[in-house]
Parts: sequence; structure tokens; C-alpha cells
Amino acid sequence: MSRTRTQTASEARFERAVRPEKPFNWFRLIVTVAVVGGFLGAAVSVDARWDRLPDAPGELWNIARLMFTDLDLADLPQALESMWESVAIAWLGTMIAAVLSFPLAFLAAQNISGRGSVVVTRQLLNIPRAIPEIIFAVALIPIFGLGPLAGTIAIGLSSTGTIGKLSAEIIEGCDRGPVEAADAAGGSKAQRVRWAVIPQVMPEIIAFWLYRFEINIRASAVLGVVGAGGIGTMLQQNIEFRNWGTAGMALIVVVLVTILIDTISGAVRRRIIRGPKSGHDKIILDPEKVILARPSR
Repeated sequence: MSRTRTQTASEARFERAVRPEKPFNWFRLIVTVAVVGGFLGAAVSVDARWDRLPDAPGELWNIARLMFTDLDLADLPQALESMWESVAIAWLGTMIAAVLSFPLAFLAAQNISGRGSVVVTRQLLNIPRAIPEIIFAVALIPIFGLGPLAGTIAIGLSSTGTIGKLSAEIIEGCDRGPVEAADAAGGSKAQRVRWAVIPQVMPEIIAFWLYRFEINIRASAVLGVVGAGGIGTMLQQNIEFRNWGTAGMALIVVVLVTILIDTISGAVRRRIIRGPKSGHDKIILDPEKVILARPSR
């Protein structure tokens, strides 16, 4: 009886209780005003003809119809040759960036180098990261002339900063155990890096090189528009002279080859990160014991 009265009194107090009003969320209001104000300010300040937006879908449809209804298979060999040039530019640029960034990554890693080296190297890596590939290409074309060389160097320089910074972060995240073991065995600093750090970080670094190669394929196609060679140059020239069928064939080759390389590169990266399947040992989890078993032959 007493318990019932206590429960009833508690429910009555709960009913009388007034839920406090939610305080006004100033942070949400400020963020909303900043986002909306920034959008409106950018839209008004740029010299863009927004009144042409409603006509854009129709014009795009007309261009797509011109490109893909007048295809000629005779253009396929030229498109493949130009696409191969773009892939080669991306691959060479990625390799240049890998070679340049690899030692810089160790100089920028806090667990390997001193503070002075880390600060200076990271600032050096920030410089190419802040400059897009196309700006590098525009600056290099007067030096190397129109063609693949300017595009290759532009991609190599621009990718060095990104690869170097992320490689340094991978090195900083390596396991300290093997490093301490090498140190306890009397290994020098170079020997610790060679035998305790590099074997741990190389799979992830190589996987990131491949991922950057995928990005650089798209970048090399864009650089062709400014005269750096490859499929971009072919696409730009044929659109300029209204050769819509040839431009459409080039666009199809770009899409298909990029998807193909992304798929292959993704599978290789997953294989590098996952490691080989030994097939010799497997662990069987038993409720009472763990058995290390070998497959029957």
C-alpha cells in the first residue's frame, strides 16, 4: 500500500514537472548564416551568367547527341594511342614523385628525424601541395615546350608534396616494437630504418603510390587541354574544330580505360595491403581451445 502511494506521488511530481526550454542554439545559427551568406556572396561576386543555367541541359543534350551518334571506329586507334600517352605521362609523373618523396617522407617523420628537419621538410612538401598540376604545366610549357614532358614534370612535382606528407604519416604510425628490438640489438639509426621501419610501411606506401597514379591519369587528361599531350589534347582539338564524332570516341576511351585501370589498381592495392594468402595455416576457434591446424593435402 505504501509502495503504491509512493509511486503515485512520484508520478504526480513528474506530471507537475515543467520541462526546461531548450536554450537558443547560437552556434547552429552562426554556421547557417555563414554557409548561406558565403554561398550568396560567392554567387554575386563571380562574373557568371546564371541566366544561362536553364538552357544548359538542352545544350548538353545536343552536344552529347552530336558526339555519340556520329562515331567512327576509324578514330579508335588514334584515341587509344592518345590515351596510352596520357597513362604513360601519369605513370612517369607518379614514379618521379615516388622517388623524390620517399627520402623526404623519412625526414618529415617525427619518430625518425629531429624537430628541425621535420618542420623544414614539411614546409617544403606543403609548397607543391598548394600548386595544382595545371598551374605547374602552364609554368613549365614555356621551358619544355608543348608536349608530354611538361605534363610529366608537372604531375611529378605536384604529386611529390601529397605523397611525401602522407608517407610521413604512415611512417609515424608504424609499430615501435621492431624498432626497439633493432635498437636493443645494437643497430644504428640507418639499420633501424632499413630493417624495422621500411618493411612495415612499404605496403601502405606502395598502395598509396598506386592510388595517386589513378588520380594522375585524370590529371594528365586535363593537362592535355593546355597542350601537355595525351588524350586531353586530342579531345580539345576535335571539340574546337567541331569534329564531334572523333571527340565522342576520345571521351568513350577516356571513361573505359580509366575505369579499367581503377579496377585493376584497386585490386592490386587490396592485395598489397592484405598480404599473400598462405593457405598453409588457419586458426580454428573452438569454445574451449584454439587449435592451430594445417589444411589436409
